[in-house]
Amino acid sequence: METDVSFQSLFRHQSISNFNPYSRAVFADLAACHTVAKGYHLSRCNDQQCGNIAHRYHSCGNRHCPNCGSMKRDAWIEGRMDELLPTAYYHIVFTLPHELNPVFMGNRAKLFDLLFLAASQTLLKHAKMPEYLGAEPGITMVLHTWGQDLSFHPHVHCIVSAGGYDGQRWVDAKRKNNRFLFPQKSMANMFKAIFMEGLEKDSSLSWIGSKNNVLEAIRFKKWNVYAKAPFGSPDRVVEYLGRYTHKIAITRHRILEVNATHIKFRYKDYADGSKTKQMWLTHQEFLRRFEQHVLPKRFVKIRHFGYLRQKGKTERLALIRSSLNMQPAKPKVIIPFQIRMFEKYGRDIHKCPCCEHGRMETIFDTRDKSGRKPKPLKPNPAPS
Repeated sequence: METDVSFQSLFRHQSISNFNPYSRAVFADLAACHTVAKGYHLSRCNDQQCGNIAHRYHSCGNRHCPNCGSMKRDAWIEGRMDELLPTAYYHIVFTLPHELNPVFMGNRAKLFDLLFLAASQTLLKHAKMPEYLGAEPGITMVLHTWGQDLSFHPHVHCIVSAGGYDGQRWVDAKRKNNRFLFPQKSMANMFKAIFMEGLEKDSSLSWIGSKNNVLEAIRFKKWNVYAKAPFGSPDRVVEYLGRYTHKIAITRHRILEVNATHIKFRYKDYADGSKTKQMWLTHQEFLRRFEQHVLPKRFVKIRHFGYLRQKGKTERLALIRSSLNMQPAKPKVIIPFQIRMFEKYGRDIHKCPCCEHGRMETIFDTRDKSGRKPKPLKPNPAPS
């Protein structure tokens, strides 16, 4: 726990003053998470003989926070389960050449959008070809911007259905052995062409150095599209993708040590056979790398395409399920946070930790907009 506190205190480091206002606001959230700065609530055991009083500090809820996100991820996974269909699913990753990193620094939102566009168009155009599918697959994409060592490495993880919908009926996958979805080389060439076209046509982009030099460097370079064999079962797809949806640049379990000047963390070196290694960085360098992965304000990093696109998705999925003689999707139920905590950790957050049979009842919450003062913390009357 001492390491966690020290790690969180890094987000108040003096070097943050050089970051842009939005990044500074994000780091302020991260530094204040689960502290009095984010507010608190008081609760008291309803057992008259106990009367235990507890303070609980609120989380920041920021999507970049190492402490937050697990409950949101679980809710997201449950929301995707009803969208699974009886077909194979593939994991495909579209990665950009590192020569584009300096261009991204001044054009993040535009180039992230272009990355989504190039990757989605590559998949949709291949799927429409009769020899591959002749229909529209379901596609979910998640943007990641980091490598294991916190370097800037923009790429999108895609989950793509082998079968698709042609607007009238469900079309089964053409490859019964499910060895591959589309030819990898063909995808890489099309992805490169679409992205390059977008770069060359957008006159609003700001360039560091010579635009022509950058374009020439990436024009004759091989672009990587990683295609993995399909998952064993449809439900494993969403569970797997759930690892990526609410993930951040680095999680607390990878932090090994924090001292007065440096931080040490664990990472996988994929260039060296995925060996697990350790890295020391100064606080300032660690924060510089972390800040590269703060997404633009309100930027949507999880997107859906094909038959999973948002417009008309519910009606479209109902038609597909009907054509496959599947049962209608169950109505979605919002599961309260308390129940999720109990299901995941076996912990009843309302159970009094002192007497272990009373229930903790909220008597004051700083989020209460009414301005009501807390109830007086008098001892509960003794039972008659």
